[in-house]
Amino acid sequence: MKVIVVGGGTSGLMASVSAALAGAEVILLDKNPSLGRKLLLTGGTRCNVTNIRSRDEIIKHIPGNGRFLHSAFSQFDNQDIIEFFQNRGVQLKEEDHGRMFPVSDSAKTILNTFIEEIKRLGIQVRTNVKVKTIRLEEGQFSAVELDNGERIEGDAVILALGGKSYPKTGSTGDGYGIARNVGHTITPLFATEVPLTSSETFIKEGVLRALSLRNVALSVLNQKGKAVVTHQMDMIFTHFGVSGPAVLRCSSFVHQLQQKDNVKEVTMSLNIQPDLTKQELLDKWQEWKENSPQKTVKTPLKEWMPERYAEFLLQQIGLSSQKVIGKMTEQEVQQLLNSIQDFRFTVNGSLPIEKGFVTGGGVQLKEVDPKTLESKITQGVYFCGELLDIHGYTGGYNITAAFVTGYVAGLHAAQGW
Repeated sequence: MKVIVVGGGTSGLMASVSAALAGAEVILLDKNPSLGRKLLLTGGTRCNVTNIRSRDEIIKHIPGNGRFLHSAFSQFDNQDIIEFFQNRGVQLKEEDHGRMFPVSDSAKTILNTFIEEIKRLGIQVRTNVKVKTIRLEEGQFSAVELDNGERIEGDAVILALGGKSYPKTGSTGDGYGIARNVGHTITPLFATEVPLTSSETFIKEGVLRALSLRNVALSVLNQKGKAVVTHQMDMIFTHFGVSGPAVLRCSSFVHQLQQKDNVKEVTMSLNIQPDLTKQELLDKWQEWKENSPQKTVKTPLKEWMPERYAEFLLQQIGLSSQKVIGKMTEQEVQQLLNSIQDFRFTVNGSLPIEKGFVTGGGVQLKEVDPKTLESKITQGVYFCGELLDIHGYTGGYNITAAFVTGYVAGLHAAQGW
């Protein structure tokens, strides 16, 4: 089998090696002057190669159609990714939340491993070439056509062109047009793992700008006020809205509600003391009231949150920061405690798709065989990586999906039909 892989990013590199290991003659095409440009940026340039959590936990952390990956995971999973690199001399280490990094703390270690393997397996690499379209004969793949008119014939093609995030690395969405040309549906594209924008007055006026909050619970609320998702992590207020890990994880759910309910603004709830129940919060407050009734309300709040955020919350509910604890009414106490665990604000969108870590949407999964990742429409055409309508959280989940789909697509493309 002669397999052509289009795209030399994360999934394309794995697909090339996988296909060659399975005995195929492989040609890897990339429009960039060098391979793996986006791979070098992953994990803050340290390359978070996968996550060591259980298969079910990983799929749970891929909210965008993660269940589609069950069949692929049964053939190659996160443990196989770890072994793949360790067997090639790469030492890995586990960090917080199960994230796996090379001991070198350098994405170059991972890229160089692929490049060495590509050389060892005799994979033909052509850079600075752009694929314009793919040609079919009787509903079956026959060749790729470059933008200079050159045709490269093969038995199978693996499309690994990535999404639209990080366009400077070459991820400019070229694969979507190629997939459409052979009959595939592209679901609407949107930014995921992306900072959110807000038109709230306190955002516009920069009241909380650059304020970081640690270990908060941030929820996305539906129109009935019910949380559709909650993430307990850090966040930061910005000049345009909110950002940070908790926000990035909530971003795709904001987009989904905007589409589902046909609304512009979505409400979020911020709990700055998520590890205390409402009763524990009240008990602690009563303790302060009994022991220090003459202290101002702002004094105990500084134990729970940054002073700047305490002043902001008090201003929001119209309570003077100089008011003493013993003089507060029951209603004022309740109002304050509610704002601590349920401060609500609206967001109205996100930064552009190019600013997101991951692209949501892509090739419609109903049109792809989950076991082989071959097109159900066109024989000999395979998909992997971010081009598929799959997206996960940051923390090694997206790269796991890319490596897994790349390996499985390469394996089956090499075996033919």
